Amino acid sequence: MTKADLIDLVASKADIPKQKAEEIVNGVFDDIVAALKNGDKVNISGFGTFSVSERKARTGRNPKTGESIQIASSRAAKFKAGKTLKDSLS
Repeated sequence: MTKADLIDLVASKADIPKQKAEEIVNGVFDDIVAALKNGDKVNISGFGTFSVSERKARTGRNPKTGESIQIASSRAAKFKAGKTLKDSLS
């Protein structure tokens, strides 16, 4: 499912114009991203939890040359599926 598919689905289920559904979907995504940028967790009951994972700086290797390189520390989004979501996929 793509973002466009999700927008179409929201528009049809809520019986609202596609443009309004797009604003709603984008608003939800923007709010999730803003919360993660602040370091907050986003818990959607029955679906799952979005959080930020901190990756430490480390030394890696260039696979072509075998040369050692420094990999900078970074932050990445992480998702853990909730029990209801896991159970519905079984």
